[in-house]
Amino acid sequence: MYELKTKETENNVIEFIEAVESPKKREDAYKLLDIFTETTGYTAKMWGPSIIGFGSYHYKYESGHEGDAPLVGFSPRKAKISLYFAPGDQEREQLLQKLGKHTTGKACVYINKLADVDIDIIKALIVQSVELLKQRYPD
Repeated sequence: MYELKTKETENNVIEFIEAVESPKKREDAYKLLDIFTETTGYTAKMWGPSIIGFGSYHYKYESGHEGDAPLVGFSPRKAKISLYFAPGDQEREQLLQKLGKHTTGKACVYINKLADVDIDIIKALIVQSVELLKQRYPD
């Protein structure tokens, strides 16, 4: 049976941020921690070894695969900062056009630093993602 690697852990968020090598990335991580906490109202939790997540939802796919995931989150990785928002929504795509310098993966938005993007758009992406996932996966 497949086991999820990214589960909520008891690891300390502040200790994780303090271990980030780059002082600038560490500073951005603290700013993102404040932005995500204030915008979601959720306490930050570590998911797996390197994702700081906010809130959670339980998903179940038609294939039968199911699990829990954070509603939104971020990770100050070595190369770029990964922002995790719900994929597959037209509003998300419109917001991303206004975000600033970034690249995207399926659910990830990658930025080099906070100075490259519009903080208000990050807040709007957080709100949009939380609302979308709560609609898609009601408790």
